[in-house]
Amino acid sequence: MIKRIKLRTLLIGGCITLFFALLVGKVFVIQVVQADFWQGHAEELWSKKKVLPASRGVITDRNGDVLAIDAPAYTVAVNPKVINQYNLQDEIVEGLSKILDKKESELRVLVNAKRENGEFYPQREVRKEGWKIDQELRNKVEEFKIELMESHDLEDVGITLIKEQKRYYPKETLAAHILGYADREGNAVSGLEAYYNEELMGQNGSIEYKSDGRGIEIPKASEIYTPAKNGKNLQLTIDDTIQYYIEEAMKEAFEELDPISMTVIAADPKTMEILGMANMPTYNPNEYWKDVEQKNFYNHAIKSTYEPGSTFKIVTLAGAVQEGLFDPEATYMSGSIRVPGQTIHDVKRSGWGPISYLEGVKRSSNVSFVKLGYEMLGPERLKGYVDNFGFGQKTGIELPGEAKGTVAPVQPADFAAMSYGHGTLVVTPLQQIVGVSAVANGGNLMEPHIVKSITDPQTDETIETQPTVVRQVITPETAKEVSSYLEQVVSDQKIGTGRHAYIDGYRVAGKTGTAVKPVKGVYDYTKQVVSFIGYAPVDDPKIAVIVVIDEPKNSDLGGGAIAAPIFKKIVNQSLQYMGVPKKYADDTANKTTGSQSNTSKAPDLKGLSVRESKDLLASKGISYVTLGKGSDLVSQFPKAGNLLKSGQHMYLLTEEGKNMKIPSLKGESLRDAMELLSVLQVSVKAQGAGYVVDQTLTEENGQRVVTLILEPPAENENAEGSNSSTVPEDETGDSP
Repeated sequence: MIKRIKLRTLLIGGCITLFFALLVGKVFVIQVVQADFWQGHAEELWSKKKVLPASRGVITDRNGDVLAIDAPAYTVAVNPKVINQYNLQDEIVEGLSKILDKKESELRVLVNAKRENGEFYPQREVRKEGWKIDQELRNKVEEFKIELMESHDLEDVGITLIKEQKRYYPKETLAAHILGYADREGNAVSGLEAYYNEELMGQNGSIEYKSDGRGIEIPKASEIYTPAKNGKNLQLTIDDTIQYYIEEAMKEAFEELDPISMTVIAADPKTMEILGMANMPTYNPNEYWKDVEQKNFYNHAIKSTYEPGSTFKIVTLAGAVQEGLFDPEATYMSGSIRVPGQTIHDVKRSGWGPISYLEGVKRSSNVSFVKLGYEMLGPERLKGYVDNFGFGQKTGIELPGEAKGTVAPVQPADFAAMSYGHGTLVVTPLQQIVGVSAVANGGNLMEPHIVKSITDPQTDETIETQPTVVRQVITPETAKEVSSYLEQVVSDQKIGTGRHAYIDGYRVAGKTGTAVKPVKGVYDYTKQVVSFIGYAPVDDPKIAVIVVIDEPKNSDLGGGAIAAPIFKKIVNQSLQYMGVPKKYADDTANKTTGSQSNTSKAPDLKGLSVRESKDLLASKGISYVTLGKGSDLVSQFPKAGNLLKSGQHMYLLTEEGKNMKIPSLKGESLRDAMELLSVLQVSVKAQGAGYVVDQTLTEENGQRVVTLILEPPAENENAEGSNSSTVPEDETGDSP
């Protein structure tokens, strides 16, 4: 019996000893062998890390108007567990379906979603209709949620609004192809958003903290805080007002002409800053998913290549003038010309008989340019000028996907065709505007830019884009002479192919283009690319514009009849918006054309928006300047009913006068200058008599004081300009 007790005691003691040994071994393994693993696991349990999202950089136009910005967004989520607990499935499915325009069948799946173990999910997002919705839609969901809570006397009905942020484009379709878009996942897809994605996206920050077993933050626990670095801000060279003028003119023409596509680019020819760039068809980057056709997203301005036709003759003309080969009074036989392998015809196949080379330029005679480019310059020199003007090369603009075009003449017929913009020559609209701007600015080929500056919001460090000269392609003297010929293409209202681009009061230089499209190696005269390119004012160019229309429905109309009027509308509005005064030969010209005269009166703009005011003034031919950065019209100067002298522009004030920058008053009379400065609450001192030629700003006792220097007007002040004449009904073309 005692022996049995001892054995039992030994057995129990052995088991206890073995259990203790195993326990010690397990503790040893956990604390020593697996120490790193369990330390890390414990850290995961009590350490929390929260991501602090960075804001994507803001994109503005040259005046600071916002074009792209991060904005609050909300994602709708449902709680199937709560919804089923209170039997709210039918009401929530029906209500959210109406608000979000989502199928009821898809919503019913969400509100009844279960885990693998059969339990309802605590949260399911309503994708994509309820994903990152705007404030207006969010408010509707919130109202519906509150109604349910009140009607069922519940504190929770299983609907949640998760606050997030999304990319927002406040001006919707405006400049869509320039900006591109970032999708709802935050991925940059196209345009500047994609090209500058690294700079715009910034870096997310984080905060790490300790929490208790319930996940609640421990107040005195150590924290590790890494701040978010917001993305850099882009200021563009475009002006959203000029961009608006461009797009409005395009919309009107697109509806009438029904082409495959349209492209317009406006630039400052002296700096090659892009002032506006647009394509039709277009899309709304806020709702990019609605435009299923990829053609809507295509930026033809930099990606599409085409045979330019007669607008390219400017390069041939510039080369001939530079080499001293162009004699405007010399004559040739128009109609047709034979080159090895091909006979080339004018648009009027019988020609106009013997005519001067200047008349050939005005009529856009193919024969004249074959003689200038192929015969006089010769293939080698012609190709040299084409290359120097930047064709066949990318311009380097800050946009993705730019095409470089093709310059590949081999046979004599190729070089002859290239002299008038056809054959083995294809270009982009951007290359065209860059090349012609070299003529406008005095001979310098400039690198185009669409980004004016990049600013780091953390440091305020700003990198500004400077005008860059690629090379000088012609001399200033040649550029001036070529401009004089191109001006006559527009001003000659009898035979000038560009006569429909004539703007009374502004000197315009330009060239039409009507390029027949090749189909399977053969030119199809029912399919054409029509265009117009030009700049103004000729003596001091402020803007250059190209208009390209691919296959308008009426193939019988050329660039002069279709594209030139679009150019005219855009340039006329833009120059007046820029404050460029119109100049006339004499007062009689003003009265006969119905333009702004000595007896015109300032219209009453009260109650109109800034945009409506600008459109009204532009329609009346009145130049204007916008003062201030406000969005509403506060006042105008001169006041309604006051007389406007020829060339005088109106001021649109969008802020209180005391807060605004003082504009240049050069050319104003003392009376007008004093009236405007009084609106701006500025004291005035005057020296001399006549009109303002200079001004200086000082401050006395906290009050701004402007000293005006005045001089009498020059005798021939308004002697510059061209007289208009009646536009004939017949239309001269420029197709090959």
